[in-house]
Amino acid sequence: MSEIIFRSDVTVELVRSSAADSDVLFAARVSTQGEQTLESAAAQTDAADDEKKSRGLINYLMRDRHGSPFEHNSMTFYVQAPIFVFREFQRHRIASYNEESGRYKELSPVFYVPGPERNLIQVGKTGHYEFLPGTAEQIALVEQESRKASTESYESYQRMLEAGIAREVARIVLPLNIYSSMYVTMNARALMNFLSLRTKREGTHFPSFPQREIEMCAEKMEDFWKELMPYTFDAFNEHGRVAP
Repeated sequence: MSEIIFRSDVTVELVRSSAADSDVLFAARVSTQGEQTLESAAAQTDAADDEKKSRGLINYLMRDRHGSPFEHNSMTFYVQAPIFVFREFQRHRIASYNEESGRYKELSPVFYVPGPERNLIQVGKTGHYEFLPGTAEQIALVEQESRKASTESYESYQRMLEAGIAREVARIVLPLNIYSSMYVTMNARALMNFLSLRTKREGTHFPSFPQREIEMCAEKMEDFWKELMPYTFDAFNEHGRVAP
């Protein structure tokens, strides 16, 4: 049996993108310029003036929630995370997903164990609660039990595979903290919707309380996006991180 690996992080890589602020501007201006939007896009040479106008238009679109111009772009991310994170991802039906399959490949023995910085104690009622740090004893217990359950379940999985049991049956004993991988493709409007729900930021119009593990993915995705579309990113934050 392969050596069992325990992780407390997630992997997010931007593998392909066709996304820029100019995509938003190009799409928005067609409503007033028609096919001339092609000509105006090529003709703009005054960088300072163009930046002011471009930021102004994107700010207007974001403020007044004209969302469709933010859809004319695409980003594909490669994500490695525990399966329970992917089940939260797939609540967002505004993206395309392709995940590795436990029916067709043997799943690797990589399991998530929360790091010591991960808050463990839930305080308050549903919808009005917060998470607080655990004690040293609670942190140790979570690590101990997670490692034990992961190891025992993977050994059961291996025994069934060795006995000739189909992968799609053997996998049923594996826990939610086993890592999977997927490609997820979405446009900027969809990503803003995702970020508004899966990150916790001061000053948002509609506060969100995401589970920490999916927030870790969202933070990495946001870091890539803000480099691709800085005007859109700034407008999104200026207007309370609400998707248009």
